[in-house]
Amino acid sequence: MTEDDENPNSRLMQRRTTGEDRVRMAAHQLTEPQTANWIASEAEWSHEPTKRVLERLVDDGVLRRDDSGPHTTYYPDYRQQAMREAIRLRDGGRSVEELTDRLAEMKAQIRAWEDEFAVDSPNQLRATLIDENLGAEEEDHRRDVARDWEHLQQRIQIIGFVLREWEFLAPRTDPAEANN
Repeated sequence: MTEDDENPNSRLMQRRTTGEDRVRMAAHQLTEPQTANWIASEAEWSHEPTKRVLERLVDDGVLRRDDSGPHTTYYPDYRQQAMREAIRLRDGGRSVEELTDRLAEMKAQIRAWEDEFAVDSPNQLRATLIDENLGAEEEDHRRDVARDWEHLQQRIQIIGFVLREWEFLAPRTDPAEANN
């Protein structure tokens, strides 16, 4: 039995999508820079066509390319992702009040972590891992909190943008209205 036989999702994904679709899906899910080979492997497609799709995504502004290291890597254009997320939040049926409440909850969580660990940032929290008295479980907990903290900081920025630009992000239904 091959690995594909053991993974029905893999077979299903290949049956219902093209290689280009799979590369685009893998590219949209990137959270850190990756090589074309890595993305090709994730998309279960060969290197050369994967690279052509990635270059088109770079040309379209969906991805960025970094040639500075030993291998060319591709990573998301975080500005475009943030804008898409802002539009999704604006169009998601939540009110300004609901988003404001969520913003307050996230800020309260960060203040609680600042108080709990007596630090002001995720990196300061990571620096506490040097403490030799911490057990492995507490170290893992602090790493998880640092990642969650960074995620909340990003969410706060996006939700703050949505709230500031609520009217600008509103969908326009009248084409004449969109041109004004």
